[in-house]
Amino acid sequence: MLADLARYPLWWREVRAAEQVGERAARLRCRSLLPYDLVFETHHDTRDRVAGVLKARLVGDLDGTAAWRIRPSGTGTLLRYEQEVTVTKPLLRRLALVARPALVANHGLMMRSGNRGLRTYLAGYQAGRRP
Repeated sequence: MLADLARYPLWWREVRAAEQVGERAARLRCRSLLPYDLVFETHHDTRDRVAGVLKARLVGDLDGTAAWRIRPSGTGTLLRYEQEVTVTKPLLRRLALVARPALVANHGLMMRSGNRGLRTYLAGYQAGRRP
């Protein structure tokens, strides 16, 4: 599910659009509560199922890296999302100092929403696979 970038809008409502631009790459358009979009390409450079790592390079309004790290935890799975990016969108760079609390809150909202959306999506996926 995490490697299928084109399907992110199905479970992560803030990912408003995903356009496949390569076998392991997509252009994503994201918007949370604040009235601005972030558009960037995500290129999955590392896909290691054994280690439970899916890592991507981000290029566009966000430049940097993002990674999903997956490992067993009790009877379930622990999923950790790590992101190290620089915002390159000029408007956000100009507003960064004065609007930082709002930007941080907006990002937190998007991350919590993605967590809920993925849990819901996976629950439906698992329910559909049961005999």
